[in-house]
Amino acid sequence: MSDVKLYTLSTCPWCRKAKKFFSDKCVPFDYVDVDLLDGEEQDKISDEVYKISGSLQYPVVVIDDQVVTGFNPSRYEAILGLPHDEATA
Repeated sequence: MSDVKLYTLSTCPWCRKAKKFFSDKCVPFDYVDVDLLDGEEQDKISDEVYKISGSLQYPVVVIDDQVVTGFNPSRYEAILGLPHDEATA
């Protein structure tokens, strides 16, 4: 099973879609809503997100060692080896 981590914002509709995608596919994942963190922790995680993705565009999804910026279900499926689902595209 792949290690899946999402960096999201609580108010971001694309972030909610990413969480729903992994839930609907029964893929376990961890996530952090960056905007709900306290000051120093938020700064630390934001720096980490920028280092791994090169931007602060959310969601940032890390699947094993691959980083996907933005909501991109077909890319998630490809990395995870899941069949492509036209309904999630």
